[in-house]
Amino acid sequence: MTSTQVSDEAAARHQPEEGYERGLNSRQVQMIAIGGAIGVGLFLGAGANIEKAGPSLILMYAVAGVIVFFIMRALGELLLYRPVSGSFAEYAREFLGPFWGFVTGWTYWLLWVVTGMAELTAAAIYVNYWFPAVPQWLTALGFLILLFVANLISVKLFGEIEFWFSMVKVTALIGMIVIGLGVLTFGFSAAGDTATASNLWAHDGFFPKGIGSSLMTLQGVMFAYLAVELVGVTAGESENPEKTLPKAINTLPLRIVLFYVGALSVILMVVKWTKFEAGVSPFVAAFAEIGIPAGAAIVNFVVLTAALSSCNSGMYSTGRMLRDLAANAEAPGFLGRLSSSKTPAIGISLSAALMGIGVILNYVVPEKAFGYVTSVATAAGIWTWMMILVSHIRYRREVVAGRLPASSFPAPGGVASSWIAFAFLLMVTVFIAMDPNGRISLFVGAVWALCLSIGWAVLKARQPLVTRRAKVNGDMPEVDAQHKND
Repeated sequence: MTSTQVSDEAAARHQPEEGYERGLNSRQVQMIAIGGAIGVGLFLGAGANIEKAGPSLILMYAVAGVIVFFIMRALGELLLYRPVSGSFAEYAREFLGPFWGFVTGWTYWLLWVVTGMAELTAAAIYVNYWFPAVPQWLTALGFLILLFVANLISVKLFGEIEFWFSMVKVTALIGMIVIGLGVLTFGFSAAGDTATASNLWAHDGFFPKGIGSSLMTLQGVMFAYLAVELVGVTAGESENPEKTLPKAINTLPLRIVLFYVGALSVILMVVKWTKFEAGVSPFVAAFAEIGIPAGAAIVNFVVLTAALSSCNSGMYSTGRMLRDLAANAEAPGFLGRLSSSKTPAIGISLSAALMGIGVILNYVVPEKAFGYVTSVATAAGIWTWMMILVSHIRYRREVVAGRLPASSFPAPGGVASSWIAFAFLLMVTVFIAMDPNGRISLFVGAVWALCLSIGWAVLKARQPLVTRRAKVNGDMPEVDAQHKND
């Protein structure tokens, strides 16, 4: 694709999203951005990673957080150049070609379907804390149905629900940090004088199982950061994206320092790392160790809320991504239809049905379900982030050449930071391949790539030109006759 074609396509598609309601206000977008990255990866997944890496997990979260900030600033520059709801796929389509937009859109959809499975699994585990006799699969099924119904409501209500979900998570995490600091400072609680900063290095050192073992936790760490890019999906439904999106992205470093590095540092000082284990939330375990049983139950409720919030966001994003694909003739047309409340109800329904596979996994292999789905979701997330970075690099090239206007929100470090982040993601992919438990994601990825290649070949055979965006008018976008006959 030539640069002139890129510029022409950008101009042709530089139009506001049609059909959607711009019903997300600044307050909601800010809180969705803040709470988006606080989910099952931190609340539940950290337990297994602490068991593998000990206190060094704090460093892994800090380093990965810097990389995630680079990714988000690259995305922010693209979003202010052209804010659209199908942002990742749209930018890949514009700067890399239609095939890459097709692959990115469908892969991001897969990411959230699989993440939804992980969140349902986590939610079932949290409920098991109170009701151990209830089958894990049954709880997961109940939550799936409830969230599916909730997602058929208007985007305004979705934004309000997510606002309060995120508010609960943020308030609770700050409360946990304050209580932990109180234990460390004044020595109250059953933990007594065993709560000390020396827990970070006193039990076989900061890297108790070696640097290699710590690096192998990066796939779980990166999974915990999935959803930070969700703010990009809200671009097409935000009231004022030019103001709200930069503000939301620029709060990311503070969120990482406070909610990841800060929270993990506090609980690993309060309770020595050897007392945490996979399958148990380290936050719940920490409160139980402190000797506040009611506190552990409250934390369990908070992390349950976090899991449901993330799954709810997943249903939201999958419906929007499917509609973007349908609008570009890269998915069945009926997936582009909007309901009377201006939500992509059919796309949401399809995604929710496939999330039901997570319910089956909870029935067949409940002890392994979480590990399987997180590894697949991480691989899909890494692909999406790579496409954001490469699109940013190509966009900067067009700006330097004078073929596209500069964004009002340039990424610090320019393309250099995008290349650093890209190399880091490649390294994490190698670690996934080395991990016997994570390797399943590569097998799934190979099957997924084959499916996408076949799907693209079918599309080309039926419709050779798939680069022209069909106009969406609230119902299924119809591709014009010339497009069909080209």
